[in-house]
Amino acid sequence: MPGREDMPSTLRRSPDKAQRTWEKTHDSAVETYGEGERSHRTAFAAVKHEFEKVGDHWEPKGRKGPSDRQAAGGGPERRAPTASGVDANATKDHLMGVARKLDVPGRSSMTKPELVKAIEKANDRETRKARGD
Repeated sequence: MPGREDMPSTLRRSPDKAQRTWEKTHDSAVETYGEGERSHRTAFAAVKHEFEKVGDHWEPKGRKGPSDRQAAGGGPERRAPTASGVDANATKDHLMGVARKLDVPGRSSMTKPELVKAIEKANDRETRKARGD
């Protein structure tokens, strides 16, 4: 099936369990919806329930569940902004730890929503660097 070939580079740099989750969900979604964006969104949704994006890869969240409002509500008719793999439902302490790991400047004075945005930007920067962009 196409899951292994279509796997994003951030998942290729992630734990085996994240890769297996992506691959199994993607391949099942391809059988249901066909190849394309919907299959990719479905696979990412499954990954985001157990993992969060930290820098250029995905790490276990320590708890299962939706990572942001969009993941909690779901469905194409209920569009809400996503947090691009950041676990926006995590505690502020957890987000502070991720921001520290990514060396986000000014993190100590940030609100929880500001931390989420700053981590998103740091993740994007790390992913671009890892891809050589």
